[in-house]
Amino acid sequence: MKTIILVLSMILLSAAALVNVQAQESEFKDTPWFSGMPNYTIYDGEEIEFDSYNFFNGKNCTTVEGKKYKRIYALKEDAQKSSDLQIMRNYSNAIKSMGGTVIYEGMPQNAECADFNGRNMIVGKVVKGTDELWVEVSPFSGDEYYLTVVIKELMKQDVTASSIFEALNRDGRIALYINFDTGKSIIREDSKPVIDQIVQMMKSNAELKIGVEGHTDNVGSPASNKTLSEERAKSVVSAIVAQGVSADRFSPTGFGQDKPVADNSTEEGRAKNRRVELVKK
Repeated sequence: MKTIILVLSMILLSAAALVNVQAQESEFKDTPWFSGMPNYTIYDGEEIEFDSYNFFNGKNCTTVEGKKYKRIYALKEDAQKSSDLQIMRNYSNAIKSMGGTVIYEGMPQNAECADFNGRNMIVGKVVKGTDELWVEVSPFSGDEYYLTVVIKELMKQDVTASSIFEALNRDGRIALYINFDTGKSIIREDSKPVIDQIVQMMKSNAELKIGVEGHTDNVGSPASNKTLSEERAKSVVSAIVAQGVSADRFSPTGFGQDKPVADNSTEEGRAKNRRVELVKK
């Protein structure tokens, strides 16, 4: 009888443990951008409204601040596990399918700035609207893997027609951070209000003529960057002219990466160098 009672107790304890695990798993969901690997389940995670994280870039770490998501995925019981390479390639493909870039893939040995120095990891970046999405995936022998995502808000600029005009009169020029689709000259919706303010300024100052200068960071070749900057300058002019301002009041020019205002070796510096400048004629 004692043996039967002991067996029944063990069964009940196992069932209770299973219920607890299932309850814990149901508290966490995949991030909005990345789903988990087949045969893996989330057993821990966190979401912090504002935090920082060091993403290894192959040489050192880029510290990114913003909303941070962390998920820890574990292999389900009796499931076939994936290799570390399979996990990393899966997320690499996901990053690329979102139009992003894989910044690092490998096993760093001298990256003391990174949480998982000496472990396999993949680091990528995706630009989504006005945000930068940074992601790191680090697997541990296929038994579990860590997913960290930080959403960094891109540089934005709130300007008014009067503030642009004042800067032109005071300094002769003003740098505006107008966001374009990556590698293209298509102005994003979030930057349309900046265009509207330029239009308002031009209509309020009928004699004003300006140069529109496009500038890029140093990612890519100098020739392609010069072409891209010219196309972006012309795109800005076209957007203004489309709202009823005469095209002969503008002189679009592209300087590519030739006139940086910040250090291109940092992400923050490159963001400042990707700009459009208005110059009073």
